[in-house]
Amino acid sequence: MNTQILRKAAMIAAPAALLSLTACATPFRADVSRFQQLPPAQGQSFAIKAADPANDGGLEFGSYASLISDRMASLGYVAADSADNADLTVTLGYGVDEGKERRVVRSDPFYDPFWGYGRHYGYFGRYSRPYIVRTRRGYRYVRGFHDPFLFGGFGYRGGYDVSSFTVYTSDLDLKIKRNSDGQSLFEGRAEAKSRSNKLTYLVPNLVEAMFTDFPGSNGETVRISVAPEKKKSR
Repeated sequence: MNTQILRKAAMIAAPAALLSLTACATPFRADVSRFQQLPPAQGQSFAIKAADPANDGGLEFGSYASLISDRMASLGYVAADSADNADLTVTLGYGVDEGKERRVVRSDPFYDPFWGYGRHYGYFGRYSRPYIVRTRRGYRYVRGFHDPFLFGGFGYRGGYDVSSFTVYTSDLDLKIKRNSDGQSLFEGRAEAKSRSNKLTYLVPNLVEAMFTDFPGSNGETVRISVAPEKKKSR
């Protein structure tokens, strides 16, 4: 089949493929470590406080605390009227780092090492050798079948596409202690890497991961995938 036809077909199909990939949301994945000796839930009351005192009373912390409260209630615990009367104290901490840059090198799907061979070497016209010019960005092929700025180098093994993005590490710490004697009953940590640094997206997903199969086995570390929320059809 003609090489030109193949290239044009690939270029037409590419946008459709990208659209289909974009439409599929990626699950949120977190590594969850848990140490616990929680007795069965029997209506024990609980109060939630922030690991960082500066967050106590804040609206953002309150929204995350309500997620924890709902989860605890679904397990059989009861929210206390005040922290002084609570059987359990739940301490919540969360955060996200400044991120690290990652680079990814992919093969260029449109690379064709023989593209232009005939056109520039006389099969479809007059003989024309490729030549190189020097620019501020380095050396560049002006004519010929290989462009180092498109395919990533002067080698002939294939084309490469280099892209970079930032990866952020987020975490959520959850601790539960018994107020009567100060005994620690649960210590959990959920950590995830993603391309988002928005806590309003990260914390709810970390909470979901933390309370999956809660309280879990003592001393376990598991990878938990949180399926994306389905969009309601209008």
